[in-house]
Amino acid sequence: MLYIILPAYNEEQKIGRVIRDLFQHGYTNIVVVNDGSSDLTAIEAAAAGAMVLSHKVNRGQGAALQTGNEYALLNGAEIIVHFDADGQFNVVDIIKGINKITDENLDIVFGSRFLDERSKVPFFKKYFILPFSRMLNNWITGLKLTDVHNGFRIMRKEAAEKIKITQDQMAHNSEIPRLVKDNNLKYAELPVEVFYFENGQGISGGFKILWDLLIAKINK
Repeated sequence: MLYIILPAYNEEQKIGRVIRDLFQHGYTNIVVVNDGSSDLTAIEAAAAGAMVLSHKVNRGQGAALQTGNEYALLNGAEIIVHFDADGQFNVVDIIKGINKITDENLDIVFGSRFLDERSKVPFFKKYFILPFSRMLNNWITGLKLTDVHNGFRIMRKEAAEKIKITQDQMAHNSEIPRLVKDNNLKYAELPVEVFYFENGQGISGGFKILWDLLIAKINK
């Protein structure tokens, strides 16, 4: 059984379209973790047909993913997909990841923007923020990935049971690879397309990611 987890914070404008797109591609077990949104995210997600779990307060993306993982495992998930709620990912990449994890007998697949030319990554993020965060992440986790802050992941049940996310904020992007290495899980990267919008994460968001990475290293 396949479950798709969408962590969501104030995504009322986009969440419905993302869910409907997933349904149109045949995915039915869609779980939205409404992470303390102050808008109509939960209502829009439920209206679109998703199962909605809600945090009373905004805890962060890592906490939302852990809530989603726990729900999926309790309900018989064999494969869990992490997918963004803001429409940045291309739903056609999901089946590619499922085929890869099955055909290559992997435990987890990480999405990467840098393994093909589909993603038009903003200049500053591509050449300044992401290279430094990749170097820092590799140092922290010991796992070499080409894209360290990509929210697209697919994992088997056995991997999800071993990956307990304790970093509530964005540092979970480093915690997950570290746990993959610590548990000797089989992994690979998958080329995925990421769409960028004018109101997406800016430079300040990139520096926040770097700060969370440093905190994760200190608290390791």
